[in-house]
Amino acid sequence: MLRVDGLKLRPGDDEALLRQKAAEILRVSAGQILALRILRRSVDAREELHLVYAVAVTLSQEDSVYKRCRDKRVSRYAPERYSLPKPVVPPSTPPIVVGAGPAGLFAALVLARCGARPILLERGRCVEQRRQDVERFWSGGVLNLESNVQFGEGGAGAFSDGKLNTGTKNLRHRFILEELVRCGAPDTILYDAKPHVGTDMLHIALKNLRAELLALGTDIRFGHRLTAIGVQDGALRQITVRTDEGLYELPARQLVIAPGHSARDTFAMLYQAGVTMEQKPFAVGVRIEHRQCDMDAAQYKQYASHPGLPAATYKLSCHLPNGRSAFSFCVCPGGQVVAAASEAGRVVTNGMSEYARDRENINGALLVNVTPEDFGSDHPLAGIAFQRALEERAYALGGSTYAAPCQRAEDFLAHRPSVSCGKVQPSYRPRVVYTDLHACLPSFVAETIELALPLLDRKIHGYAHGDALLTAVESRSSSPVRILRGADGQCNVAGLYPCGEGAGYAGGILSAAADGMRCAEQLLEKFR
Repeated sequence: MLRVDGLKLRPGDDEALLRQKAAEILRVSAGQILALRILRRSVDAREELHLVYAVAVTLSQEDSVYKRCRDKRVSRYAPERYSLPKPVVPPSTPPIVVGAGPAGLFAALVLARCGARPILLERGRCVEQRRQDVERFWSGGVLNLESNVQFGEGGAGAFSDGKLNTGTKNLRHRFILEELVRCGAPDTILYDAKPHVGTDMLHIALKNLRAELLALGTDIRFGHRLTAIGVQDGALRQITVRTDEGLYELPARQLVIAPGHSARDTFAMLYQAGVTMEQKPFAVGVRIEHRQCDMDAAQYKQYASHPGLPAATYKLSCHLPNGRSAFSFCVCPGGQVVAAASEAGRVVTNGMSEYARDRENINGALLVNVTPEDFGSDHPLAGIAFQRALEERAYALGGSTYAAPCQRAEDFLAHRPSVSCGKVQPSYRPRVVYTDLHACLPSFVAETIELALPLLDRKIHGYAHGDALLTAVESRSSSPVRILRGADGQCNVAGLYPCGEGAGYAGGILSAAADGMRCAEQLLEKFR
């Protein structure tokens, strides 16, 4: 096959035109192209807006065509494929995976496909029941401490935009994307430059992935929380699990632990058990919300609202004179700001959108970097205490009802409390309380956001519009802890494999899933 880059279409053009455009670059007739597959699709809005494609084509006499065309946009294409490890005989003591987020699910999938018949423990509930628990909380009901936006099947990513982009290259990524498509995710994630599944489609994929794991012999246990590990002579020997019915013990020789970034009680338990961990930098800030039509207009100009274009998104960053950085994170076009608390008496925000991305607002985190020097302690779990303090202040400022404190950007810059919203209507549920966010944000975070807003507005006009809404607090951008592990994937307790975003080794759905696969591969090597 040959790869052809840089093919351009205008919004609304039929993708069938790609065959003719590729043929012109290759200097062949369209009929000589036996097959064409889209490898990548992106939007270039820098000057005259285009959709830009890379395609793979199959031709007869490819060698002669390649030599003749002499075009830098053409290259040979021979994709590498991920191969599963060789099958193993199911061990007498099954391997255990703790956590059914992306890392845990794909670790379990690799183990199951290779015949290891793992046990998968998840403290939260399956996605169908979890969705009901979350909706009840958002409607003003009680927060379920074990089934919420952070805990349950799919992990925190199950209530997000479902973005699957990553800055690293890894053979496992294509495998993950193809598995998600096979389980019901849209096939556009295989070639979009900024792929996303959306919460609604991701829930379908999660249910089908669960069915696959069960068919492969995985023992899946929802509502089963790891509460202790038993270590003898430096090696894992058993674990203690809590359910609604009480405690039980499981023998354990190999355990993949994928706790997610919000399993604070699990981090504390592991620390008490002697597992080596360290502080890790992360970021905190607010959710900033705009009207989607305004962001479309700022970036697509005359093509705004064109049905052939996706809802506009953005990726922004700046370095400030105070030595801090501010940047956008987890941007959710056509989405909503969501209540993402997992502990009583604390307010946490996040963003979510469905596959269609067709709601009125776009929201994204506006974050400021936080380093261990800001934690006020050298204790490995000091970052968690830092997060909790922010979340408690946001809860109090919102009236101690899980309402989120909210402020117009113009008022935030003027240091005056907001009394209502402008043209941007808040999407956070159960509700927002208009106030001054300086009362809950650390001074260095508030100062950095104040400095950043005008600079980021130069990159996207309207980003710092006076009616843009800031909702606090976004505190769970990543784990504040890293569980140290060696080259073989194990931590200082033999048989314990920490992985994923919560363990400090990933930064999103795709990278977390790939890290879970890597740990499963290393675990399987021990069986051999």
